[in-house]
Amino acid sequence: MRLRKLAAAAALALGGTTLTVSPAHAANIVTNPGFENGLSGWTCSASSGATTVPTPAHGGAKALQATPQGSDQARCQQTVRVRPSSSYTLSAWVRGSYVFLGATGTGGTDPSTWASSPAAYTQLTRTFTTGPATTSVTVYVSGWYGQGTYQADDVVLDGPPGGGPVDTTPPTVPGHPAVGSPTATSLTLSWSASTDDSGTVARYEISRDGGAATDAGTGTGHTVTGLTPDTSYAFRVRACDAAGNCSAYTSPVSGRTSGTGPPPEGEIHYAPYIDITMPTPSLIGAEAATGVKNYTLAFALGDSSGCNPTWGGTIPIGDSRIIGDVRALQARGGQVIVATGGAMGPYLEHVCGTSAALLAAYEKVLDTVGTNHLDVDVEATIDAAKVNTALKRLQDERGTAISYTLRVQGQDYGVDPFSLSILQDAASRGLDVTVNPMLMNFGYTGDWGEAMIAAARATLAQMKTVWPARTDAQLRKRLGLTPMIGRNDTGMTTTQADARKLRDWAGANGIGFIGFWSAGRDNGGCPTGQVSPTCSGIFQSAWEFTNIFKGFTAARTRQ
Repeated sequence: MRLRKLAAAAALALGGTTLTVSPAHAANIVTNPGFENGLSGWTCSASSGATTVPTPAHGGAKALQATPQGSDQARCQQTVRVRPSSSYTLSAWVRGSYVFLGATGTGGTDPSTWASSPAAYTQLTRTFTTGPATTSVTVYVSGWYGQGTYQADDVVLDGPPGGGPVDTTPPTVPGHPAVGSPTATSLTLSWSASTDDSGTVARYEISRDGGAATDAGTGTGHTVTGLTPDTSYAFRVRACDAAGNCSAYTSPVSGRTSGTGPPPEGEIHYAPYIDITMPTPSLIGAEAATGVKNYTLAFALGDSSGCNPTWGGTIPIGDSRIIGDVRALQARGGQVIVATGGAMGPYLEHVCGTSAALLAAYEKVLDTVGTNHLDVDVEATIDAAKVNTALKRLQDERGTAISYTLRVQGQDYGVDPFSLSILQDAASRGLDVTVNPMLMNFGYTGDWGEAMIAAARATLAQMKTVWPARTDAQLRKRLGLTPMIGRNDTGMTTTQADARKLRDWAGANGIGFIGFWSAGRDNGGCPTGQVSPTCSGIFQSAWEFTNIFKGFTAARTRQ
């Protein structure tokens, strides 16, 4: 929410990495770049069904064709000798379903790019500079989990060819693999480091239950998430170097997830936002004072290293104070929704460069907190295709309840055009979301309480254009309402009377959800007219708005 800007100064710089463009070179240094010699020079994942086809081809007589299956992304790759500290341009022509192009082992930020279901051949291009010790890189094309067949052709790596002997020696096998720290949905693996004749292990890979290898990074531990409670899993680990040589796998080691997951969850119809980065109020303190058991935790963001979820961008996602507070609330029958985004970055939706990385970040947050409810609060531009692809897979695999909290343009318009385009993209992918307009900080005339209701009605009209097959009652159940109590930061004031008016309208019309910003402001502890993150700026009793909106839950129970 915008008001969080008052609590801390923050700046978010959005933009791409500065890339050094290499000069033109006479020869493409990829072997069999057009797949004219079948798959010679390329290694493809086991379940990819990779083959070459005469049609459709971009150039020459053949093209690569592969199909993702389950967790196998249908990846085809080859290792190419390069020169240290040199500039390269990687490109390929692709079509079909989701297609990714990238390189690993570059000695810097590994480049990747992708195309979303191009019907005709489209060229993907990325540039990179090798590290001072880099002598080989692995270039690849791949599909995406659960998506359809893709084609790729005319892969080019433009830059100076490497020299010297080709590294064919794999690292040693990792030592002492072990499984521990079970939760209901995760297990943590550890192992001792491998060594390599080149001096560097580029990555470790994990195979679960004999399945395809997944990248576990360069450390000697990795937490596998998204598992089933009270279930045994077997894991193997191997080490790979920058030249693409991989050791043999370790012997399998087994672990079992715990038998109880998060508390049983039902629908959440009322959950005030609470800025969980602030020490007060606590969840359990709010519950004890009001009897309200459900809250929306704001906000899970990336940290300074990028796609690593933290609270507010600085507090570890597993912080003992916060998780202890959540567990205490859950023990009393409460539930939480985790909100990402908000008014301050860095958004996970920005710093996680791919849908796969964003999905992993979402899973880490949900697993750590112990919930299956996620709210994506969008107050900046996002890549809707990337975000919705990750959310769709999350919902398909876990049944996650997902809401979009979105900016309102005006009382007679509803959410702004960019927010509407996010919903249109979500609907096109079959993603089921609750639409949660922010009933705050928009232009209006007349009575503010009536203006909030008008904006809610306008949002319902927009939802009808996005989901025309749904009945009016079904749409109302997928509408949420989130006002800002007391003094808003652009002039309007939500009074107790306004709150009751909005609550009564929502209860009478079968609206699905109410939240508000925020529980930490639900007191009269600052001068009237002041805009503050820790009080409402109006005369009120403690927890007055929490208790007003609590009546919405009772109204739903009577329906």
